[in-house]
Amino acid sequence: MIDAISRLITGCRPDGTSVVEASGPLAPLTVGALPGVEFYQIWGRNEAALLGDGGSEAAFAPYFPEVGGMRFVILRWPPETGRGPEGDPGALAAEVEEVFPGLLRCLTPDEKGHHATSTVDMSVLLEGELWLQLEDGSETRLTPGSCVVLRGNRHAWSNRSGEPALMASVFVGANELARQAA
Repeated sequence: MIDAISRLITGCRPDGTSVVEASGPLAPLTVGALPGVEFYQIWGRNEAALLGDGGSEAAFAPYFPEVGGMRFVILRWPPETGRGPEGDPGALAAEVEEVFPGLLRCLTPDEKGHHATSTVDMSVLLEGELWLQLEDGSETRLTPGSCVVLRGNRHAWSNRSGEPALMASVFVGANELARQAA
């Protein structure tokens, strides 16, 4: 089991020599609205990345990138307990907005937790088990090594096992597909 998440970010000196610009362990971010979920923000850019331009500060506002931006995150989901968040809904939402700016604005979950963002999400499950649920009612069990590419699809995640699940994801901001009315 992976207990600690750390990151290493490289860059270039003005003469072009490669260097380590940031390294070390990352503390997880948590919010009361998602009890037990740990967010590790590895790296992010709001615009197209420049080679060699690492810098030690990652962009995570807004939480999901706009077109051309990207985010690299690791999330640890606890097993489902049937308990939801506790506390004042307004205060819980305010905390989410403070810690993860724009996250709630991008998510429009339905009664089953399905949500979608304007991103292409590329994910690999590192530990545990997760279930991916789509709007059509299909459910897919993911185990370590399972890779998923979501292209703006409405989806939901659930951890039905008795152990935490760990997933690494890269979100790339994308243009919306013009959908035709049926």
